[in-house]
Amino acid sequence: MEPENAAPYYLAMEPDDINTYANQTGNVITICHSLGKTTSPGVFFQSKVLDFAYPLLLFQMALATAVILSLSRILKLFGLPLYVSQFLGGLLLGPSLLGQIFKNYLDIVFPLKGFILLDVLASFAYMFHFFIIGVQIDPWIIKKINKHTFSIGFFTVMLPMVVSTGCAVFLGSFLTEAEAKSLPVVALVESVLSFPMIAFFLAELGILNSEFGGVALCSSVISTLCSFCVTTISVLVHQSAGEILNLLGTVCSAILFAVAIFVTRPALMWMIRRNPDGQPLKENYIIVLLLCVCVTGICSHAMGLHIHYGPLILGIILPAGPPVGTTVMERLYPITTWMFMPIFFVKTGLVINVFNIKMKNYLLVQSIALVGAIGKFMGAFLVSLLCELPVRDAICLGLVMNFQGVVELGLFKLMKKTKAIDNESFTVLCVFMVLVTSGVTPIIRALYDPTRRYVVCKKRTVMHSKLETELRALVCIHDQESVPATINILEALNPTKQSPLSVYMLHLVELAGRANPLLIHHNLTKCNSSSDVCASDRIVKAFGYFEQNSQGLVAVFPFTAISPIKTMHEDLLSIAFHRKTSLVIVPFYKSFSADGGVESAKNSIKITNQNVLDKAPCSVAILVDRGLLKMPRFISESWCEYRVAVLFLGGSDDHEALAIGGRMAGHPSVHLTVIRLLENCNDARKTRLDNKVMNMFRSSMENNYRVTYMEEMVMDGTGTVSVIRSLESQYELIMVGRNHDKQSPLVSGLTVWDEQMELGAVGDVLASVDFMGSTTILVVQQHNNVYTENQMKHMGYFSNQNQEEEDEEVDMTIHRIL
Repeated sequence: MEPENAAPYYLAMEPDDINTYANQTGNVITICHSLGKTTSPGVFFQSKVLDFAYPLLLFQMALATAVILSLSRILKLFGLPLYVSQFLGGLLLGPSLLGQIFKNYLDIVFPLKGFILLDVLASFAYMFHFFIIGVQIDPWIIKKINKHTFSIGFFTVMLPMVVSTGCAVFLGSFLTEAEAKSLPVVALVESVLSFPMIAFFLAELGILNSEFGGVALCSSVISTLCSFCVTTISVLVHQSAGEILNLLGTVCSAILFAVAIFVTRPALMWMIRRNPDGQPLKENYIIVLLLCVCVTGICSHAMGLHIHYGPLILGIILPAGPPVGTTVMERLYPITTWMFMPIFFVKTGLVINVFNIKMKNYLLVQSIALVGAIGKFMGAFLVSLLCELPVRDAICLGLVMNFQGVVELGLFKLMKKTKAIDNESFTVLCVFMVLVTSGVTPIIRALYDPTRRYVVCKKRTVMHSKLETELRALVCIHDQESVPATINILEALNPTKQSPLSVYMLHLVELAGRANPLLIHHNLTKCNSSSDVCASDRIVKAFGYFEQNSQGLVAVFPFTAISPIKTMHEDLLSIAFHRKTSLVIVPFYKSFSADGGVESAKNSIKITNQNVLDKAPCSVAILVDRGLLKMPRFISESWCEYRVAVLFLGGSDDHEALAIGGRMAGHPSVHLTVIRLLENCNDARKTRLDNKVMNMFRSSMENNYRVTYMEEMVMDGTGTVSVIRSLESQYELIMVGRNHDKQSPLVSGLTVWDEQMELGAVGDVLASVDFMGSTTILVVQQHNNVYTENQMKHMGYFSNQNQEEEDEEVDMTIHRIL
């Protein structure tokens, strides 16, 4: 039976792929086979397992997942995105590589008779993948678009479209009509881009919620809208006249969209409202949601639309973020990405054979595609410069706009299906897409360093803050449990009229089910008073009460940051830098129960804290809340004494802890005890600075009867632990520096305790479940990431201006663009 007859349309989602694969393998046998050959009786009955459909499909899925997973682990070392591994895995398993090496490989592992099952499963994967894309899209990002991002997005599409189309027409004048037919379409598809793929790429680079990422996201939204309009017109043009006149498909798509908006969305929203507040989506709701995906896919296909149209619309109309987005990403994303999508890429790789490309066709299509890529780069680069974006950021933006992924691959397949491009052009476009993505990724990583703006020339510490000036602190909250302890510490910092306290409160929420991160600035005067408020509202309300009861000495500026774990620190560092804070307070990643046991550990907090400790533009304090859920002082007036101890072993971090303690000592309810640990034989040269700092502190506290100074002589780390044990249950708060001289006898032997690297040796002992009872621990790291002006010039961060002024000007430019 001939391949054309062997693959009727109703048997497969994309019959052209079956024809292409049959022609490549030379297999013209019938693809129909007995239903009795679905499951194998087993090898013990002399049965060839791979001759049966079900075990063959399982083997293909396992092979595809294993190869792509292995490639992703290898290519991740070079910083390449997941899409490159997926596509290369499909090529590796297809006729382009293993099919060339092993003669009978394709007939055994991917026989033509099993291609239909692959095709159906790939279509299923594609449908659910687009549903996930839809869930991640937040349509309200259009509110952030202004004239600058609109201009960047518009010209990023229009400039390459004009240039590449002109190039295609010029080259087509030297070719026959058949050879030149695909070139204008190639110019079109290489000029478009998609917002979800840009967001995915920025997330993998770790710059999704940076200022640069915000510009790229907003610009890509405009580019996507322009791309959608152009490609829709192109598809209609390349359809037959009868199909264009037939408006039934358009009417059906409008009906499906209207049903989704006015029927499906209200029903799903009613279901979501019945879900417990702050809890994951219930199992029965998840089943209903997945059933809706399948039903919308069936309806789309029955109406003559593409099968992914309905699931995409369903995903878009769902509310982004938790609980729906979180549930979809946790339950559906792993199995779709690592089980089903590998089949989609393998099926794509099976119809691609790079050795079948004629060199003339390759050069023609590659030239048009290259012109389109250069046009996208120049469109974004030139307009960014006109918007006064820094040159380095403009270059990176132009490179980011060249990223392509699954959405573009689907567009290539659609153009191939409508006969707008031939199979050779499709193959060249796919290969070029992978080459460009692999090339731009390391360049962007080399050029763009999101942490360089956080390098400052002046120390931003509590120790270097003037006593008669405003103290600015940034506090990070992950959940409500840490709010009371955080507010108690802020109140203990002793805000006065001469030295008021500005608190920037940042509630960090993990991004799930949304393509673009959010930074929300709350208004304390409009706080929701309903009992059914979200976690952010309750946290904001608590800090609002703190401000109201401070008699004008404290100003609170609350924010909520919704971002991925890997880039969650970006919002934190950005606020700390722009607001010129001297101290950042972050919670420890472990929480403790009332009896002192470890209750839970959150990996997201651990990752964020480590990034903050490495890159913060000011001092950092890690809050280990080991106490019961205590009421803040402004609510519980009976709390009239707050006992604070500072462990002083020496070093810059202990200097900062001492400075914080000194500021607290001015509070009428704080009783401060400073305990200095001394070696048996002190080296005067090593302790000279420590002595100077301590003498200045003691001199400033001479008239404060609430301050006690003690010295303890210890021989080794065991003596240090004994001193710590003696402090148990005597203080509400104990502070200590994070880093100490590892050669010092005071910490010898404590490295075995140092399980939590972010706390340091002594901090880890204090936070251990064996010590301190319900005492709150504050581990302090003084900011020392300071460079001189000459060093900054040498690194290329600024030329003739002060670095902070240059950074502020660059950041204001980006804010103006946003």
